[in-house]
Amino acid sequence: MASQQEQDSRVAGNVVVDTILTLIAFVVFFLICRPHVPSEDPFTINLWGAITGSCMTGVFWLAWQMFRVTLRGQRDDNSSR
Repeated sequence: MASQQEQDSRVAGNVVVDTILTLIAFVVFFLICRPHVPSEDPFTINLWGAITGSCMTGVFWLAWQMFRVTLRGQRDDNSSR
């Protein structure tokens, strides 16, 4: 029973870390993309900066998940030897 509780708390911790990293990535990508929008309208600049930042954040999230799975697989491989 304690093992299940420990695993649940670890999963909850991973979700929190993933959310924080993803939000930071979105802010960074949004700030990077905004100056490249060819418009003078602030609404349009923010809209397209957010849309582009969202796509890039999705790619970041996928890459982060693949990194975590690969790292966990390598750790499991090394601990079984």
